[in-house]
Amino acid sequence: MKGLLLRLSSLDADAAAAVRVIAHFQALLGAGRLDPAALVRSAAGLAECPVGVELAGGRVFRAGPDGAALAGPPGRVSGDAALRPAGRVWLERPGAAGPFDELVVEWLAIAAHTLEHPLRVADPALVEVALAGRESVADRARALRLLGLAPEPPLRVLLFAAAEGDDAEVAALALLGRGGVAGTSRVARLGGLGVALVQNRAAAGGSPAAELRAAVRGRLRVGVGGAGEALRARVSLEQAALALRFAVAGPPAEAVVDHDELGPVAVLAELPAARLAALPDVRRLAELAARDGGELNVAALAAFCRTGSLRQAAAELHLHHSSVAARLAHVQAATGWRLRDPAHRFRAQLALYARRLALTPGDPGDPGDPGDPFRGGEAAGGGLTTRAPGPAR
Repeated sequence: MKGLLLRLSSLDADAAAAVRVIAHFQALLGAGRLDPAALVRSAAGLAECPVGVELAGGRVFRAGPDGAALAGPPGRVSGDAALRPAGRVWLERPGAAGPFDELVVEWLAIAAHTLEHPLRVADPALVEVALAGRESVADRARALRLLGLAPEPPLRVLLFAAAEGDDAEVAALALLGRGGVAGTSRVARLGGLGVALVQNRAAAGGSPAAELRAAVRGRLRVGVGGAGEALRARVSLEQAALALRFAVAGPPAEAVVDHDELGPVAVLAELPAARLAALPDVRRLAELAARDGGELNVAALAAFCRTGSLRQAAAELHLHHSSVAARLAHVQAATGWRLRDPAHRFRAQLALYARRLALTPGDPGDPGDPGDPFRGGEAAGGGLTTRAPGPAR
């Protein structure tokens, strides 16, 4: 982050200021447990105007840019955002909104979410130990406790792949905060990916996939592992890595993939990428995608296979249904599939899955230990990397 700030400051003052806003809140999220009074003081100093946070139950905290607590009702609210499941955050700027107020409000809401659902930047070395396959049970338990997690309750691993040039750790923090994911979350950057350990002690705590899909933005891909014993978080990591291979930057339903939802389709990932790419149906899709407008036709096919409805696919792609119908006609002419036939549609969906897996081969890891993608990599976090997301497919 510091290196990025230095590069941006010499190129674009606005970009550098935006990164400083993110870095400010990232530092807060990495500094330990945050309290509401400290959050509003810090944010007011950054925004140079009064800031307020209202939490569930009606508790209100306000501070001025000098750090002094403010009493009474808010002044003129120049920007605000709702919190989930209740509450809000706001800026009180008497004049026009500042150029980065929207960004400040978004990250203020993310930080406020952590007041009741702890979301923190974690030491990547501890995360690596907690997820390692070679470390002893005692070492993994100690790493979990140092991360503020418990070895006993179930834990779930999430992997985040950002577009080239974006910071996967920042993207993970933003998405978890925007999505209002319940439980305790620890986020780190390992290799080229963002990694989150999510632990929800509530018996009803389920997959956060729905919340993440509702909040995902941009060209971010997310793989969600299953919940399991915290001391065996490695299993959830491997599931998340597999799910990430099925994810496609684009529609939320495809950008966030939950391993538990894949079912038997996950078995496709066990086949070598070269064998998948050589399948006749996959080759037909590749040839179709290589034509002018071909990737758009493949995106229409994916939306139609997923929804089973021309109008729903059109709504998802923000197109008129006649445009989607025309694209599907090109697909049918190129492949011979009759997409109104459930059997042909199922075949097309399998071909789409196989093509994704062929384009995002499994992580190579260390040749001496192919089961450990954290070894032999580009950073202290190791070599857990993934191919940058290509066009929607």
